[in-house]
Amino acid sequence: MDTRVDEIAPDTFRISTFHPDFGIQFNQFLVRDEWPFLMHTGMRRMFETTRDAVARLIDPARLAWIGFSHFEPDECGALNEWLAVAPDAQAVSGSVGTMVMLGDFADRPSRTLADGETLDTGSHRLRFVSTPHLPHGWDASLYWDETQRTLFCSDLLFQPGDPEPITEQDPIAVVRQTILEGMNGPLAHDIPYTHETDAKLRKLASLAPRTLATMHGSSYRGDGGRVLAAFADVLRETIGPR
Repeated sequence: MDTRVDEIAPDTFRISTFHPDFGIQFNQFLVRDEWPFLMHTGMRRMFETTRDAVARLIDPARLAWIGFSHFEPDECGALNEWLAVAPDAQAVSGSVGTMVMLGDFADRPSRTLADGETLDTGSHRLRFVSTPHLPHGWDASLYWDETQRTLFCSDLLFQPGDPEPITEQDPIAVVRQTILEGMNGPLAHDIPYTHETDAKLRKLASLAPRTLATMHGSSYRGDGGRVLAAFADVLRETIGPR
């Protein structure tokens, strides 16, 4: 498997590996700064591939912060491998993630972040945004780079295949078709629609991101608020309450 590295925003890099068995990309994101931040560890069995890609950008031992959305192999499966190569790195999560998952799983204590708390990586400020059950899991959260207006949005805006690293084309038509095609498949209920889903997406849209860093598929550059609002409409239409 080949791994591609692209700068999608100033000092923010998309590390993408297309996995033919799954038919999708697995994307990690590195904020290269004084105290570098990695969003998503990748799966444990893909660790060497991801580490070698990070090494094109920084010495992996310099990694300071490791974030992810929710407890899942592609989000944090290789966490302990990263902790082993980066002696000062610390995982960050919300209270649920720390208490229920990382307290047992992680080889070193993690840092618990409150909703709205920020991490300083040097020239970037990353805000922790608690989003239970969005995209999924009660520990779910996202990270918002206030400096570059980049939203690390995990599984939101999922796009199959091996598309380009970044696009300015509206992804909503592809996202909507993917949801419709998957509604009768094994991943039909990957995003639970709760009474808070729409409001959470509208709140994310109000941040007006310039870049949407998606875990599976192209990152989007442009009016991210409009795209997230349209995504909220699509979810309400396709999987919302009847």
